[in-house]
Amino acid sequence: MKVLIGGYTKKTSKGIYELPFTGENSDSRLGKAENIVSIGGPTYFQKDDDLIFAINNAGDKGGISVFKVNESGSNEVDRYLTPGSSPAYVGINRDKKWLYTANYHTAVLSVFRYNDSGKLDLITTTTHKPESLGPRPEQADGPHPHFFDETPAGNLVCCDLGNDTVDFYRLENNELKHLAQYKNEAGFGDRHIVFSKDGNYFYVVGELSSKINVVKFNEDTWDFEDIATYKTIPDDFTEHNGAAAVYISNDGKYIYVSNRGHNSIAVFKVNDDHTLSLVQRVSTFGDFPRDFNWDESEKYLVAANQNSDNATLYLRNTGTGTLTPIQKDIEVPEGTRVLFTK
Repeated sequence: MKVLIGGYTKKTSKGIYELPFTGENSDSRLGKAENIVSIGGPTYFQKDDDLIFAINNAGDKGGISVFKVNESGSNEVDRYLTPGSSPAYVGINRDKKWLYTANYHTAVLSVFRYNDSGKLDLITTTTHKPESLGPRPEQADGPHPHFFDETPAGNLVCCDLGNDTVDFYRLENNELKHLAQYKNEAGFGDRHIVFSKDGNYFYVVGELSSKINVVKFNEDTWDFEDIATYKTIPDDFTEHNGAAAVYISNDGKYIYVSNRGHNSIAVFKVNDDHTLSLVQRVSTFGDFPRDFNWDESEKYLVAANQNSDNATLYLRNTGTGTLTPIQKDIEVPEGTRVLFTK
C-alpha cells in the first residue's frame, strides 16, 4: 500500500509525491516522500488503475492533465487547459470513465470522458452566475464552485461557496440540465458534500462558517428539509478557520471534517435520526489541513498540512470512530490532496 499526496507548487513541491506504507496497526509508518509526477499545482487529483488525473496550474492556463504511471516513472498522455485559473476539484466515475471538474475562480463546471489510454474528451460545460452571493469578503467577487461530483442516484451535484448553494444537475444529451437548488444560510460558504448510505440525506460543509449542515432530501421530487447544523470548531475558538474536506465512513456511522486554522479533524457520530454528535476533535499536528483520506479498510487515515509541509498518520477505531495519531511530522511539501493506492 502507498499514499499519494499532491498540492501547491509555490515553494519546494514539484507535484505529486508517493509515500510507501509499511507495518500494521500502531506500528504502521509512512516512508520518505518521492516525487512521481512533476506538474504545477496538483491541488486535487484522482486515480484509475495506472492513470492519474491531476489539476494542472500551467502559468497563464489551467486545467487537468492525465499521467500514466508505472514503476519507472510517469508520462503525460493528455491535457486540457484553458486560459485562466485551474480547477479546484476533480470527481470521477471509474466505471463510466467520466471526470467532473469545478473551477473556483472561473465558476465553470466541466464534464469529460476518457478512454483506457487516458485520452480526454470534453463533453460539456456550464458556468455559475452570481445569483445569491453571500456577505463575506470571499464571496464578493462572484460564484465559487468548489465541488462537482455524482449523487447516490447518479445525478450531479455542485457546492458553490460564493452563492451559498448546493446545485443539482443531470447530464442529458451531453448537456447539463439544472434540476434543483438547496440554499444555505448567507455566508455559509458551501465547499464539499457527502451523502448518507440510503441516499436520503446529505451533509454539506461550509468553509466560511465552519459548520456542517444535515439535510434530508428526495432525489425524485427534490424536496429538502433542513435537519440541523453543527459547528466544526469549538465555540470559544475565535481565530480564522476554514472547514475543508468531509468524508463519511462506508458504514454511514461517522463523519470527518478538517479544520484549517483550528488545525484539527472533527469526528461526528451519525445518530439513528441522522443528527450528529461530536465524538472528537483531534489535532493534525501541523498547519492548514486541507485534505485527508483513508485506506480501503478505513483503518488508517492520513492528513496533509499544507502550510507546515507535513502529514500525520492515524489509526482509526472503526467501532468508535476515534482517531489515534501514530506518526507525526511526515515530511511532504505543500500537501492538499491525499489518496491511498495499492
